[in-house]
Parts: sequence; C-alpha cells; structure tokens
Amino acid sequence: MRWLKDPVGEHHQRVPRAYRIARRFFRSLTSVWFREINIVDDENLPPEGGIIFIAWHPSGLIDPMLMNASLPGRISIIAKHTLFKLPLIGRLLRAAGGVPVERSQDSGDKAGASERNSNMLAGVSSVVAKGGRLMIFPEGTTHTDSDVKRVRSGAGRILLAARRQAKSEGFNEPQLVPIGLHYSNSQRFRERAAVIIERAMEFPPIPELIEDETVQDQNDRAWVKGVTDAISVELKRASLSKTTWRERTLIWKGRSLAYAERARQSKDKLTKPSYAHAVLGARRVRAGWDYMAANQPDTAASIVEEAESHFKALDHRGITPFDVDSKPERLSASGFFKVFLSWAWAGAWMFGLISWGAMLGNIVPYKANALLVNRMKAKGADGSIISTIKVLTALVFFPLWWIVASAGATWLLLNSASPINELLQMHWILEPLANLPYYLVFCVFFLWWPLSAKAHMRLFSKVVVNYRSLKRWQSWRDEEVDWDQLVITQRNLAGRLVGVGEGLVLPGDEDWIDPPAGQDDVVSVRPRASMTT
Repeated sequence: MRWLKDPVGEHHQRVPRAYRIARRFFRSLTSVWFREINIVDDENLPPEGGIIFIAWHPSGLIDPMLMNASLPGRISIIAKHTLFKLPLIGRLLRAAGGVPVERSQDSGDKAGASERNSNMLAGVSSVVAKGGRLMIFPEGTTHTDSDVKRVRSGAGRILLAARRQAKSEGFNEPQLVPIGLHYSNSQRFRERAAVIIERAMEFPPIPELIEDETVQDQNDRAWVKGVTDAISVELKRASLSKTTWRERTLIWKGRSLAYAERARQSKDKLTKPSYAHAVLGARRVRAGWDYMAANQPDTAASIVEEAESHFKALDHRGITPFDVDSKPERLSASGFFKVFLSWAWAGAWMFGLISWGAMLGNIVPYKANALLVNRMKAKGADGSIISTIKVLTALVFFPLWWIVASAGATWLLLNSASPINELLQMHWILEPLANLPYYLVFCVFFLWWPLSAKAHMRLFSKVVVNYRSLKRWQSWRDEEVDWDQLVITQRNLAGRLVGVGEGLVLPGDEDWIDPPAGQDDVVSVRPRASMTT
C-alpha cells in the first residue's frame, strides 16, 4: 500500500504530531479492514492553496476514516456534534482534525444551533482561505442508496467565504476537489476499496462586493446554488451512481466481460485487475451505456436484455462471469494440483503458527462486536449505520481485550504461582523467559495480538481465494453444465460490449476530454472519427 506523502513548504500547513498519530491509526485500521486500497490520480491535487475535498457518503464512519488515511496534509472534517461526546471516539475525532457541526434538526435550540454553525463555518472557511484542507460530505448524511442524495449548500458557502477571504488577503485561490469513493463491499472484512482523486472543479468568479446588502445576498445565493448544483452532478459522476442497484450491478458485470474480452484479444493472461482499474472499467461502461441509451436506445435495450438473461442463467447455477472467462480449454491434473498446493500452504501457515495468536487476542472482542451488530440488525438498523457501529465498537472492544489478554499472558509466563512459569524454570534454556521484565513481556503481547490478527487475515484471504479456485475446478468438471454454450454466449456478449466501446471515445482513452464541472461523463462521449465516415 502506497500512502501519499504530506506536502511541504511555506505554502502548506504543518501537520501536528497528534494528527499524524491518529492518521497512522486509521491507516492501520483500514489496511486491516480492506485487503486492497488503491489511491490514484494524486497528480490532480492542486500544488498550492486551500482545498475542500467532497465525496458521497455510502458507508458511515468508514468513509472519513479512509479519506483521512488516504489524502495528504492535515485535513479538517465536519462531523455531527454528537459523535464528539462519545468517550475515546470524540478525542480521536478531534485529534484527526474533526470539527463538530450541530444540525438544527438534531438540536432543541434551533436558533442557537444555527448561530453556532454559522460561526463554525466562518472559522473553517478562514482555515481553507489560508491554505488549509477540509473534508466534507455535501449530502449531509450517510446512506446505502445507489444514487447520490440531495446535496446541501454548506460546501458552496464555505468555498465562497474562503475564496473571498483569500482574495482580500492575498492567498492562493482555494479549490474544490471531488473524491470518488468505491468499495467492493464496505460492510464486509477484507474487501477492496479505491480512492479516486478527481480534477479540481472550475466555477465562475465569485460575486463582487457591493453596498446593497439585499442584492449582495441574492448574488451570493445564486453563486452558491450554481456551485451546489454542479457538486450534485460531479458526485454522481465520481461515484458512478445510477438510479437503481440493478443498473449499477449490470454496469459492473458488463465491465468484467469487457475486461476479459480485451485480455483475450490482446492474448494477455486473464488476471484480476486492481480495484482502481476495475473502477475505471465501470466508468467506461457507464458512460458508454448512457450515450447508447440516449442515441441508440434500441441497441442499448438489446444488449441489456441479452446481458440480464445471461447473468440470470449464471446466477441460477451459482456461477460467476469470471468462472466462465477463466475456464481453461483443457482441464489438467497439474493445474488442479497447483491450486491445491497453494491452498494447503497458506492454510498450514495460518493454522500452524498465526491463528492461535489471532484467536486468543481477538476472538472475544470479535464475538462481542458480532453480537452487538446482530442486535442492531434485529432492530432494523440501516446497513451504513451497522458498518459505523462495527468500527466504533472495534475501537473500544479490541484495545480493552488486548490489555486484559496481555496482562493474563504476562502473569502466566512470569508469576511464580503460574504452572507455566514452573515449567519454564525447570529447563535451563527456557528459564530466561521466566525472568524477563514484566513491562517488556506485556508490550510484546500487546503488539502481538493485532499483528497476528493482521497476518491471519492476509493468510485467510489467500485460503479463501484458493478455496474458491478449487470449487471453480470442481464446477468446471460438472457435466450437467453446458460450459461450451455458456462460453459462446458470454464471449458474444462481451464482443458486442467491446465493439460498442471501440466505436466511442470513453474515459481512460488517450483522446478523452473530461466534461466541464457540473456535467456528467456522457456529455464528453463521442463517436470515433473512423466510425462516422
């Protein structure tokens, strides 16, 4: 995992030690939670001036944690004031640059809350004006919808105030940079994530200051509304949002077919792409789909119908498109043995050396966390809330248990009343272990529990991946499945998708031009010249 380095120089704010410690903790936590994290297009970061980072908010506390871990510099984040009242969590949020916001709907004193928030926004705007960085989720709430919710005007108002102050005080103009947050499944351990840094948005000049306060307010409101509308579209583009999850699922499955077909055409080995490349592929399919739906609706409808029919047939048999694409022409015993050996090797290391430490040091808080989550599910809690609860309780349960387990293990090794200590004292080679300093043994155990858990998760991922490969080999041998027909159908469908893509200029192509701020990718999609002549 390559984390971005903090910017240095007189034009950038110093990153405090408390913030670096909190960020290091978030990086450790997210690298355990996700098996793969991609951070791409960091060249889009403005070299100077304040930055407001915006993103959609699909996964509760995971979103700000991942952005805090991934984005360079000291980043302030606006969060609900109630989170800052939680023990430990509040301290961690403040150390990580958190700024509390008291929404009027969450407060009994609506007038007071509004005034406090105005003062807070003014202070945050001043920080951004002077070169600081801010993270904000313009939707104002977390959700699990396939589309972006209504965007609030807070980001636009902060940007207006920050640019106005920067202009009057001679600072570089602050920029607004969208962030694309993408997860294979943010609510499950060891999934994949991608943080896509989009180019800074361009807006009209801010309204000039005039003496007429009424006209000034109207001009400011109009500018903020234009920025807010543009942010809404930009978030849809950056998050690859669609109206329904059915459409979103079709896009991602279509992306996998197109990738496999391109690999076959170029005679490359079919391997699983990085999640960042997968996101780019989905963006291409989405842009091409929207263009075809608007300009060739019959062709688009035909492809969608064919794709849904094929994917339905695969789901009925418990098969994925990758199972079809990766099927070798000849099933050899050596290929199966290679997969089996890889699975057995990872399993032997995991169960033989690592798992005992991971289990002893983490099973109790893990089960406590699972019990609490199950109770939340039984009460009908939203999925994004559940993922937040997982993280919040993990921050409390795991460190507490590590302290208890480390103290217990230290006592067993070093206390003269312990039977294990007596056994160690009986052999001259092991006797030095029974006389080590208490604090040293405690620290070693306290570090061992999380490190063994991290190693266990990585080995577990390899075991699961290889086990799936073994099941894939078993399914390939199933004579009840007409694999030849499935391969023919899928390759024909993939060929149609690739053919459509080759006739269009899509995101990722060398001649692709990003759309203006506030417009979706579809406006920049165009037929290739060779296809129109």
